[in-house]
Amino acid sequence: MPQTTEPPPSARLVEAVLFDFHGTLAQVEDPVTWVVAAAAACGAELDRAKATILADRLVTAGRAGGPLPHRVPPRLADHWADRDLDAHSHRAAYTGLAETVHTDVEGLADALYERLLIPDGWLPYPDTEPTLRKLHDAGIKVAVVSNIGFDIRPHFAHWGLDGLVDAFALSYEVGRTKPDPAIFLRACGMLGADPERTLMVGDTPADAGAVKAGCATLVLPAAEPGRNNGLGATLALAGCV
Repeated sequence: MPQTTEPPPSARLVEAVLFDFHGTLAQVEDPVTWVVAAAAACGAELDRAKATILADRLVTAGRAGGPLPHRVPPRLADHWADRDLDAHSHRAAYTGLAETVHTDVEGLADALYERLLIPDGWLPYPDTEPTLRKLHDAGIKVAVVSNIGFDIRPHFAHWGLDGLVDAFALSYEVGRTKPDPAIFLRACGMLGADPERTLMVGDTPADAGAVKAGCATLVLPAAEPGRNNGLGATLALAGCV
């Protein structure tokens, strides 16, 4: 009688990794640098003392990539609610919040927003590239899953990381935001990956929503710009260290 044997279980339980963008793979530039660069784009030069005061007020009012504002003016409420689902609302919400801060620089609110849209306004973490490269070399698919109102693909291309990311599930394109399981399932679908063999890596409770989609989840506190963000833990969980 012929004998049959079950195939050996895979030594690697993870076949795909989903990454959050802000606070996980990259961080926005320092607030003072942000304000000085935006003012310069408007033809204004700010000394560091003035820029520091202004940056503090603008971050408190609400900066994309910064802490949530303490108060959203009623006139911006609809845009704020839709900011990660619509590109126009994203811009309107954050430029509107910046406009609540009095400055002597004409056009500053728009210039501040434009810093988001260019790679120079962000800093990838030092361990982002080596982590993505090791996953890529190990044959593990990667997607970026982000609540965001603009396209970040050009940023990855500028940083030379686009070849290491297989798909982008961006909320304003998908029409769902984290922690809705649908956005994580969409990302898995883009990769052709089983959610139960997929790891989600992020820095907020919204990223942990991937659990409801069947994914394992790793939540890492966001590091300051220029410091490693602990992404090596991803490699250990993926079995490729």
